[in-house]
Amino acid sequence: MFRKLAVLFVGMVVPLAALADDSLAKFKGGIGVIPVSSGQGAAATATVVNRNLVRGVQPPGQIWVIADLKAEVKTDSSIKVRGKGLLLGGGNGIGGNANQSVRATLICDAAGAVLFDTGLVALEPNGDFRIDDVLRSATGELPPNPCASPVLLIRNPAGSWFAAGIPDLQNDD
Repeated sequence: MFRKLAVLFVGMVVPLAALADDSLAKFKGGIGVIPVSSGQGAAATATVVNRNLVRGVQPPGQIWVIADLKAEVKTDSSIKVRGKGLLLGGGNGIGGNANQSVRATLICDAAGAVLFDTGLVALEPNGDFRIDDVLRSATGELPPNPCASPVLLIRNPAGSWFAAGIPDLQNDD
């Protein structure tokens, strides 16, 4: 009788273990890029500016905004990203998508030594996009587990970052 109960218990626990969270990182919400982080010199006439680099990744030449972003990276390096309203926030093309394509980039170390990228997807006219892909470095590596200091950037084909994911420290769905 005890043996039957033990088998039944194991049969119930193993599926629960299989349902354990296999997330490497989650992001909920997004931040659009402001290309210049500060100016040097007199406030009204600064001629030298500090570009808004994130872990060594350059910003584009114009402000971009994003209405919403949700992303989840799994331990197998698969990633799902849902972005809404990634649009120009300034210049003559304000409110448009500039016919851009974007990729997701995960950076796990504070120095930004290795970038893990997806393929490119085109922005919809309203700035919405979906990425369902696998993250890999330029040499084919997968992101480390654990990802010590995760940063998610949405970048263009030239490599400039347009938006960043806000880490979901609560790991809510």
